[in-house]
Amino acid sequence: MDYNLCDIKTVEAVLKKYGFSFSKSLGQNFLIDSEVCPKMAEFLGADEKTLVIEIGPGIGVLTKELCKTAGKVAAIELDKRLYPVLEETLGDFDNFELIEGDAMKLDLKALISEKFSGYEKVKVCANLPYYITSPIIMKLLESELPICEILVMVQKEAAERLCANPGTRNSGAVSAAVKFYGDAEILFEVGRESFMPSPKVDSAVIKITLNEENKYNVSDKKAFFSFVRAAFAQRRKTLVNSVSSSLSISKNEITNALDALSINRSIRAEQLTMEDLVNLSDLLFNS
Repeated sequence: MDYNLCDIKTVEAVLKKYGFSFSKSLGQNFLIDSEVCPKMAEFLGADEKTLVIEIGPGIGVLTKELCKTAGKVAAIELDKRLYPVLEETLGDFDNFELIEGDAMKLDLKALISEKFSGYEKVKVCANLPYYITSPIIMKLLESELPICEILVMVQKEAAERLCANPGTRNSGAVSAAVKFYGDAEILFEVGRESFMPSPKVDSAVIKITLNEENKYNVSDKKAFFSFVRAAFAQRRKTLVNSVSSSLSISKNEITNALDALSINRSIRAEQLTMEDLVNLSDLLFNS
């Protein structure tokens, strides 16, 4: 049966059938805008040789559009109450597979290699709950998965942070992480009225295109990200104060590194370029 999952009455009827109620703790807001999901699927550009990993399919409104073009859609869902709903709404698609579990706890690398090998490209697509945006993005980036692209809808403010270039006002630790692994761009904005129930903020769809090779040659990746997190931990403080209070590095060592790179001692993390962050990390941890 071909369900119109953007029709509020249809959605309400399906959810009522299975006694489903929205969970605030899981950040559940289902898309009901008929233009958004086809647009996301179009930007993703999946074909029959593409495996799409979807995180949090909800009732399947985005999943349905992804199944129309992708070779396989593996959707990871935490909420057990949605399993029978998805079986019904996506029953017509033989290229859909539900993965039961928590995306933050699953071994995604093993999942892809053991269960979904053989696809030329692997892409991630999702309408992410706001509360888990950064942790999910960081896991996808740091797990070194065989994925070439991440296309997600997130809170507008988070989108601006994720896509900000290091050295600009909106940049943060997650901006540096995204830049380290790839290039991000905001594709389009989505108003709060596009969701059921309607959240209090607007959203945006972003695309992260991952680098095929390491773009930044850091000698110690773990140390680099520890430094970045420390640098942005206390945004109002100078880099010297923020890093020295978060890591076991003296202020004198940090100022010496800044002097060696001709960087102002009173600089804040958000003013550092990606190259500055890489060079400072190497000096501090490998001198």
